[in-house]
Amino acid sequence: MKTNSKKTFINDDFLLTNTFGKKLYHNYAKSLPIIDYHCHLSPKDIAENRQFETISQIWLAGDHYKWRAMRTLGVSEKYITGDASDEEKFKKWVECVPLTVRNPLYHWTHLELSRYFDINSLLTEKNSSSVFASTNKLLQKKSFATQGLLEKMNVEVVCTTDDPIDSLEYHILAKKNQVKTKLLPTFRPDKVYTIVDNKSYKLYLGSLSEISEIEINSYSTLLIALQNRIDFFAKNGAKLSDHGLESLLYYEIGSYDIEVIFRKIIHDELVTIDEKKYFQFETLTHLCKMYHQKNWVQQFHLGALRNTNQRMLETAGPDTGFDSIGDFSQAKSMSRFLNFLDKTNQLTKTILYNLNPSDNAVLATMIGNFNDGTVKGKIQFGSAWWFLDQKEGMKNQLNALSSLGILSTFVGMLTDSRSFLSFPRHEYFRRILCNLIGEDVKNGELPNDEKLLGKIVTDICYQNAVDYFDF
Repeated sequence: MKTNSKKTFINDDFLLTNTFGKKLYHNYAKSLPIIDYHCHLSPKDIAENRQFETISQIWLAGDHYKWRAMRTLGVSEKYITGDASDEEKFKKWVECVPLTVRNPLYHWTHLELSRYFDINSLLTEKNSSSVFASTNKLLQKKSFATQGLLEKMNVEVVCTTDDPIDSLEYHILAKKNQVKTKLLPTFRPDKVYTIVDNKSYKLYLGSLSEISEIEINSYSTLLIALQNRIDFFAKNGAKLSDHGLESLLYYEIGSYDIEVIFRKIIHDELVTIDEKKYFQFETLTHLCKMYHQKNWVQQFHLGALRNTNQRMLETAGPDTGFDSIGDFSQAKSMSRFLNFLDKTNQLTKTILYNLNPSDNAVLATMIGNFNDGTVKGKIQFGSAWWFLDQKEGMKNQLNALSSLGILSTFVGMLTDSRSFLSFPRHEYFRRILCNLIGEDVKNGELPNDEKLLGKIVTDICYQNAVDYFDF
């Protein structure tokens, strides 16, 4: 698609600055299918093959990365989460795009326009109207409904993020309708072990009791209900669990009486902060043992400081762009938590993600403590996540893993996204990976062995994930 603006800087060798890296990317990484083993896409939108009406609906709605940038550039909330029209919101975003240089949004914006809409010009106010009209027109084609977009990006597997009380009706529908991209659920039980207040927790228990058809009147019956839901998720294709935590806590078992804590919740009695933390720890250990029985992969996303702006939380709600990197202590309690599971050989395959870059070396060395030779890369240092899934963040994660662990066992990138236009992030990662290895070849630090290094790139970008998750 041609526009009247300047040609984009995105070309065939974008981010590839050396000959060997170009060879690795174009000959090995570029055409591999995508395994997106962690995202926040709507299973309903996939199963029902949603057709978006406008570029704003598919590209701006729910994207707190863009929202943060717009607020920083002085854009009113009306044009972000407010009641402005789709076209007004789009044009406000376009005004911001040229000013996001050196932020990954600048790269992602132009990659996505190119890969999905064949727009290979810089996005500016001059072409905003034509881009809005042309992309909206394309979005009405059947091939631009959600399933077509996934196929266009060669997405083989999508793992969504689902609460234990989810019926999984849309995963079931997608399988029934033989959707080409495999849609699998992921068990995300944060609400099970997080006690904010007794009232909201009891309401959640009511929903869990109803969906599991188990009367939850004690902690032991809570565990029965959770096993019921894990069995249900497994029956419907789940192979992963996921957890969003500030840090992995550790206590000696029996530090508190878990049944007493549960009764306090039920009877609206005061639950202390330490009791809440212990409840999280013990419940999570029970869940982890259940995952081990299923041979699931458990994921721990660690280190986010969430909902920091109370005024905007009340205005816009959670997950709207007011979280940041936290500086929580990780190493000691994490090692004790993992060791607690490992000492009875009930530590399943595990991926650890950090949000604070200062923890890169901590996680890169922690995984080596619990790799036991039973599975290649059993414990993984997860891909650069959230604020770190940009060029420098990815390079830093890859360098830490390479230096302190074994890069060739890495299961690669994911989107962690709510947008159906986010899959070029896999391309972004692949280019960075190939260029990094190519630089070592150029500098004489690795052999000029295309067969060896091409196989490692293929494994990291695709095959390791297939084998590790057993997709």
